[in-house]
Amino acid sequence: MNETEPSGLIDHHCHGVIRRDLDRTGFELLLTEAGSVGALGGSALDSQIGFAVRRWCAPLLDLPPHAEAEVYLERRAELGHAEVTARFLQAAGLDALCVDTGFEPEPLLSPQQLGEVAGASSYEIVRLEQVAEQTAPTTTAAGFADAVRDRLAQRAQTAVGFKSIAAYRHGLRLAGERPSDAEVRIAADDWLASANGDARTPLRLTHETLHRFLVWCAVELGLPVQFHVGYGDADVNLDRCDPLLLTDLLRAIEPTGVPVLLLHNYPFHRQAGFLAQVFANVFLDVGLATHNLGRGSRALIAEALELAPFGKFLYSSDAFGLPELYYLGAVLFRRGLAEFLDAGVAADEWTAADAARVARLIGSENAKRVYRLTPAARVTA
Repeated sequence: MNETEPSGLIDHHCHGVIRRDLDRTGFELLLTEAGSVGALGGSALDSQIGFAVRRWCAPLLDLPPHAEAEVYLERRAELGHAEVTARFLQAAGLDALCVDTGFEPEPLLSPQQLGEVAGASSYEIVRLEQVAEQTAPTTTAAGFADAVRDRLAQRAQTAVGFKSIAAYRHGLRLAGERPSDAEVRIAADDWLASANGDARTPLRLTHETLHRFLVWCAVELGLPVQFHVGYGDADVNLDRCDPLLLTDLLRAIEPTGVPVLLLHNYPFHRQAGFLAQVFANVFLDVGLATHNLGRGSRALIAEALELAPFGKFLYSSDAFGLPELYYLGAVLFRRGLAEFLDAGVAADEWTAADAARVARLIGSENAKRVYRLTPAARVTA
């Protein structure tokens, strides 16, 4: 590893790992953002990410690079999920992980368990919509605002940030104004009334006013606020996920100084880079897309850095389910960033010392500064 391949990465946005063995179908489902895999579309392993797994992950299972998919999966099953998880998380070379605990379709490794396996500090990111959906059944529309504020304040005592998934529910066209309690009460009344029709259906917050209310609650607590942006699974309407739709809200938040983190961003990574340049408190990453683009991630990283200041770019994997994604995200990010920085040195655009310093900024120092990461904030339960 050279000086422009940052060691000790801080993965500022990721999820838990599956705690069971997987058959081929289960593995392929976690390798893609699609909701299903089948013969009609061929194998999910026949893709940029599939070839990247065979190239970079196979050696960690004691296989040669480019091992055939069947051989890879057989070896994975032979080792068992606990051993596979330990190998990939430890090889990712992480100093810390900031874990979104708001999506758990089945039991996953907790932030503390992830940190222990990876040999890294671990921190929690609280999903705003989940808190609202957990609070709603225990309160009324009139009491909703105060009840949510109280729960978020409690969670803020141990978390290092919040996350909004408004992109999945309403889209990113959110107004800048902080809603009044009266507006929140009316919106909560509408939402709860519409949700009470079928008790079997889980609550799903989709109201623009309530998404905006949650963001402002997080801002008032002073912790960084993450936004899902762009690429995701089939539940997202991509045309509503351009980060430029957040411009009015970003203008309103900027005077508070609270950091806003734009997650993923592909294919809107250039727009996100622009927002990071023009708003003092806006930051971005290209997590999730990095490992999904495989060898194409090198161009992705270079494009994201066309406008984004180097002090505004962070590393994330957005790994979920498969421990391979923690390792693969880290490997491809290190290689892509090093290629970008080394090319600048070769062209005499910046010095080798500058390149090494930027690698440290992007790999870990920006995240430490934004999230104010300290040992006291480490997850212990």
